[in-house]
Amino acid sequence: MKPLRVGVIGVGHLGQHHARLYAALPGATLAGVTDDDPERAKLIADRHQVPVFAQAAALLERIDAVSVAVPTSAHHAVVTACLKAGVHVLVEKPIAVTLPEARDLVALADAKGCVLQVGHIERFNPVIRAVRPLIGKPGFIECHRLSPFGSRGTDVDVVLDLMIHDLDMVLSFDPGPVEEVRAAGMPVLSATNDI
Repeated sequence: MKPLRVGVIGVGHLGQHHARLYAALPGATLAGVTDDDPERAKLIADRHQVPVFAQAAALLERIDAVSVAVPTSAHHAVVTACLKAGVHVLVEKPIAVTLPEARDLVALADAKGCVLQVGHIERFNPVIRAVRPLIGKPGFIECHRLSPFGSRGTDVDVVLDLMIHDLDMVLSFDPGPVEEVRAAGMPVLSATNDI
C-alpha cells in the first residue's frame, strides 16, 4: 500500500505539531506545508525537509489528506476549498464559527465522498479514557477549565475555542439527549468572551 500523502495548512502553534507527527507517521508522507506567514512556513518545511507552498491550492493538487490548523474564523473557507478539491480533512476544533457553516462543511464532505474529522483530541486523553468506564449514567456533570490567558484563539469566543473540549467530553460520557446546558462568560482581556 502506498503512503498517504498529507499536507498541513497553517503551521503555527498547533499546525507545527501536525507537521511533526505526519513526518514521523508510518504509512504517511508529509508532502508539504503552507501558511499565511511565509517565513513560518519555510521554517517548518525546512525542519521536515518538505516543500513549502505559497498557496494552499497548489498543495491540494499533490495530497490525499490535509490538516487545517488556521484561525477558526478561516475554517469554513479553507475547509471548503479542501473538500472541493476532493481532499480528506482533519480540521482543528471547532469545525466552524457557526452551526450553518458546520452543516455546510458536513454536507460538502458527504457530497464529495471525503472524510471530514474534527480534532477533538481530549476524548483520547489517557485520563479521560480511564475515567469513562467508571462513570455510570451521569445525572449531572459540571466542568471547570482554568488556564493562563494567551492571545491565540481569541478570534472566537472561549466557548468555541476551549469549552468545546468540555462539551465533547461530556457527550462522550453520556451520548444521550442533553436536557439543559448553562454557561456564563464575559470579555475581560479580549473582544470576545474569554472567561
